[in-house]
Amino acid sequence: MGVTAAEEPAVPGPGTTDLHVLVLAGGLSYERDVSLRSGRRVLDALRAVGMQAELRDADVALLPAITADPPDAVVVALHGATGEDGSLRGVLDLCGVPYVGCDARASRLAWDKPSAKAVLREAGIATPDWVALPHDRFSELGAVAVLDRIVDRLGLPLMVKPAQGGSGLGAAVVRDAASLPAAMVGCFAYDSTALVERYVPGMDVAVSVVDLGDGPQALPAVEIVPRNGVYDYAARYTAGRTTWHTPARLEPSAAESVARVALAAHSALGLRDLSRVDVIVDSTGQPHVLEVNVSPGMTETSLLPLAVQAAGLDFGRMIGHLVTRAASR
Repeated sequence: MGVTAAEEPAVPGPGTTDLHVLVLAGGLSYERDVSLRSGRRVLDALRAVGMQAELRDADVALLPAITADPPDAVVVALHGATGEDGSLRGVLDLCGVPYVGCDARASRLAWDKPSAKAVLREAGIATPDWVALPHDRFSELGAVAVLDRIVDRLGLPLMVKPAQGGSGLGAAVVRDAASLPAAMVGCFAYDSTALVERYVPGMDVAVSVVDLGDGPQALPAVEIVPRNGVYDYAARYTAGRTTWHTPARLEPSAAESVARVALAAHSALGLRDLSRVDVIVDSTGQPHVLEVNVSPGMTETSLLPLAVQAAGLDFGRMIGHLVTRAASR
């Protein structure tokens, strides 16, 4: 396992273009619009390599449709809880329908950031110190007293974000204690539990991991430079708000370290097929894993497609290869 320039997957072979592929997108999470954009891009990419794919929402019509006409494989392009908390994957398992990506158990683990961070730390993978704080405890114990203890323990600045969620929704950097209460309130608007972690200054990079049959490989890291300094929802999905450098502007030794830690995180969490590992590289070149996404965005400004392009891969062929592998499971 290691960094790869990645060999181009073959065009889907004989019989694979007859596969019936279902791309699931939409859902009812805050990330519905992004999911629909991801789903349409995956749909177009699969059709471009000759696969019979259709797009469907995760709604009350889904299970009857799967029962009446079972797909050969599913691509989960749902973001937020619907696609990442493991529940939908569990239902697909009940239906005997294979899908691209990790199983329900691993998805549940990666989705809950505090649980995932605990597993990463047990595996010896660096991740910023943190505390997970449910809203009820926050209120019961007294907000002022709790926040004082957090600052005493973790110091400043801090990163506040939902314990479960993505796309930067509800996330904020807190540079002074007076700003912490508002950041907590903003976070609780998206989740009942806030993850407060020590803010690590450095280069923000994303490492996509894919397994095309020869074991997980780390694609070139993508460096993220948001114009306002924070990679929030607007920075992620608004043109001109962020600059990306692929590959990231890292020294070779740091690039190797980032790739190794991404592969280690992918393995420690029991993931499969593909993932995206978000990392901060500090001033010494040390990578710190922030979180791991099991259903990465596939939009025109998403990080995994940028990494795929930098690796010299064709996006449609890569997704088609993952679909073919899933259908054979």
